Amino acid sequence: MPRIERTADISWEGNVARGQGLLSGESSGAFSDLPFTLATRIGNPEGKTSPEELLAAAHGGCLTMSLASELTQAGTPPGRLEVTVTIVMDEVEGQGHQIVGSNVGIAAAVDGVDEAGLAAAVEKADAGCPFSQLLKRAGANVTIAARLA
Repeated sequence: MPRIERTADISWEGNVARGQGLLSGESSGAFSDLPFTLATRIGNPEGKTSPEELLAAAHGGCLTMSLASELTQAGTPPGRLEVTVTIVMDEVEGQGHQIVGSNVGIAAAVDGVDEAGLAAAVEKADAGCPFSQLLKRAGANVTIAARLA
């Protein structure tokens, strides 16, 4: 696989408490001017995103593709994968707020695979997902609950 680089643009106006920012995907143009603020990051999202939500999407997207690859290589390509990821940020003594977990739920519609086969594919997919490995190296707890749909 070739080296991959992607770029996002972020602008921010004002102080952290009352300011607001915009996130855009420069490389793809797939998203533009997604608003984010501290108030909506730690409180009700009110239609705005956050770095944690974007990390959840990135981890989920990576793990989903990795799982589709593992299932396909095993001769049982998925019909459909439904993945939900929740990133957990918490106060860590002496370190401030840190990403401490990524909780993944997977519902997989796959012909010819039993629960044990799915579990084996998920384990390989997790090991092959760069975002899972990044989170684990950073000390975050990655949990994955997978079931056949």
